Amino acid sequence: MPLVSDWNADATRGFGVGHERRGMKDVAERTAFLVGADGTVRNAWRYEDGEVPDFDELLAAARAL
Repeated sequence: MPLVSDWNADATRGFGVGHERRGMKDVAERTAFLVGADGTVRNAWRYEDGEVPDFDELLAAARAL
């Protein structure tokens, strides 16, 4: 899986998941995106800080595509 570096927060702003945290702007909220083979975002899940994503739920959603 490729990793993405969003050093200028373009993706954070583009996906609408930025917020202010400890005086820093455009900090990404903990979010998981399910992206189809055609590049379309099929689903998104947001999590609270410290919350662990339900990986079984994410995997089931990916398999259902």
